[in-house]
Amino acid sequence: MMPETTTTLAVAGGSLAVRARGNTGPTLVFVHYWGGSADTWNGVLDHLPPGQATLRFDQRGWGASQALPGPYHLDRLTDDLARVAEARVPGPFVLVGHSMGGKVSQLLAARRPAGLLGLVLVAPAPPQPPALVTEEYREGLSHAYDSPEAVRHALDHVLTATPLPRTVRDTAIRDSLASGAEARRAWPLRGIAQDITHAARDIDVPVTVLAAENDAVEPPHVLREHLLPHIPHATLETVPDAGHLLPAEAPAAVATALREFLTAVRS
Repeated sequence: MMPETTTTLAVAGGSLAVRARGNTGPTLVFVHYWGGSADTWNGVLDHLPPGQATLRFDQRGWGASQALPGPYHLDRLTDDLARVAEARVPGPFVLVGHSMGGKVSQLLAARRPAGLLGLVLVAPAPPQPPALVTEEYREGLSHAYDSPEAVRHALDHVLTATPLPRTVRDTAIRDSLASGAEARRAWPLRGIAQDITHAARDIDVPVTVLAAENDAVEPPHVLREHLLPHIPHATLETVPDAGHLLPAEAPAAVATALREFLTAVRS
């Protein structure tokens, strides 16, 4: 496997550490979930061809980007992603967004940046919030990562449907605790309820949606009802057995879908 290099990229209020690997494009640009980090994608990268070009980073307020100041709303996260793509991707690229990262990826795709070939949404937050995303639900969700005990409960009873390998689980726990209070609450209190259907309709590149069969957060029926009507040319595939943390639970399946998507957009 080719070595990964890290460079520093100036963004509003500070800088991001951007990790790049490989030289065979199009570049896969990975965008992690609320509570994740660039390391969320470790298993997926392990299953990609050795020379595949990839780019990943910790989103504002999380992990190595924890010190970046707010606001942490979706538009600011999208601005960061746009900056990464413009400054660090030398040619065509595909956005790969998981959960919150899927919603951020939809917003950037709607801006139609130069070089964007397509979008792979992995258990994504849909553009239209489901009815269950009530104020009470969002307030409860905002406390999911308040302590190691809360994180372990969320992992075992909400986020996954299969046991994670010990090292993968430890990484997920570490990542979920690696944020400031403001960044940790921005998504559940505001971002998850933001309706971006007006933007989603402007997405004009191929889109594949990977749904997890046993996802308790964004189940397949929610994506069919609240995403597909707003991105009607998107195709949906269901990964059996897995839960919401698809990149950690089924990295080989995600990597296979990415390889197939790259073959399709190259042709």
